Amino acid sequence: MGGDSDNGMDVMNETGAQVPVGIDRMAWYTPNHFLDLDDLARARDVDPDKYRTGIGQRRMAVPTLDQDIVAMGANAAQRLLDGVDTRRIGLLIMATESGIDQSKASALFVQEILGLGHDMRAIEIKEACYGGTAGLQIAADYVRVHPGRTALVIAADIARYGLRSGGEVTQGAGAVAMLVARSPRLMRLEPESVCRSMSVGDFWRPNYATEAMAKGKYSEQVYLRMVDDIWHASKGRGLTREEGLAALLFHIPFTKMGRKGLRSLETQLDPDVYARLTRRFEAAIVYGRDVGNIYTGSLYLSLISLLANDPTLGEGDRIGLFSYGSGAVAELFFGVLQPGFRSVLDAEGDRVLLEGRQRLSLEGYETIFSRSLVTDGSTQVLEQGDSHAPHRLVRLERHERVYR
Repeated sequence: MGGDSDNGMDVMNETGAQVPVGIDRMAWYTPNHFLDLDDLARARDVDPDKYRTGIGQRRMAVPTLDQDIVAMGANAAQRLLDGVDTRRIGLLIMATESGIDQSKASALFVQEILGLGHDMRAIEIKEACYGGTAGLQIAADYVRVHPGRTALVIAADIARYGLRSGGEVTQGAGAVAMLVARSPRLMRLEPESVCRSMSVGDFWRPNYATEAMAKGKYSEQVYLRMVDDIWHASKGRGLTREEGLAALLFHIPFTKMGRKGLRSLETQLDPDVYARLTRRFEAAIVYGRDVGNIYTGSLYLSLISLLANDPTLGEGDRIGLFSYGSGAVAELFFGVLQPGFRSVLDAEGDRVLLEGRQRLSLEGYETIFSRSLVTDGSTQVLEQGDSHAPHRLVRLERHERVYR
């Protein structure tokens, strides 16, 4: 995986020229129900500005039982597979901290749902919200050494903290799918990056718990410490090159956290550079502000939002991405937009996805939240929550999940 030990070289072709590796296509999915946070604020006797300004969120996605991580991941991937030669996919990675099984990888369910071939590796990986980046870097390394092969990375999660909990307002659900290939059409990944890992107790969910546990303020402190440490390390190695940095994205559990990360660098940046990064940060939070926290996919939803909502970006623009996962692992890496990158975006599909959602009443939200899957092996047939979603969890039977 990309990191401090990387030699910074892309794979070479037979002529000795560097062959770029990176993200060829991206797509995402979120459930078609949402709760407006003004409604939540009124119900919890909180000033709505605390949610809209204090944490920077407007809405949060609310998943029905039939849209678990497998269904959402398959729905995201389905959006990017048109015209893709799926026979070339040699690696399928599901990154999640909302796993459905202690043994079987969720990637295997997705492989079957999408009708992908069996000539591949299909695995699931976990490290809190960093998992999507781990999957992307592993996929890039795989593609570098397997000519003719591509990799599919899916980051899917349900952020769940509990009714009336301190973290309730930062819930959300969704998935981002990325096709990784040589000579990518969307973004070339620079091989060098800087990683940091250290064991801290800022956020966790034991096997016996259905809702996450967190030390909120402490987690913010660790996040910002990682931003500072990793930025200085990257700058010392000549990787930041901020004068030519078009945008700097952050893992966004809620938009105010990413904003704090960027502001922590203000005194270290030229004012013009900081102004440019701040302006583009606003475009990068448009989708996340209305979807909520999707853990492993949050950084990549931010990238999709930036590309869809900032028409001034162009070929050759260089973007920095700060990935963070509690526990904690962080990485700062960089990508370069490729010629014609807008041709592989689906901004209209994104708009339809967001605008087609149904607004829930508080009662409706609490009803959906309180439902659960059976755990005794009995049969449970699930209602269809999103009539437009191509894939969903249909039923549970003898402890097995059946998808369509």
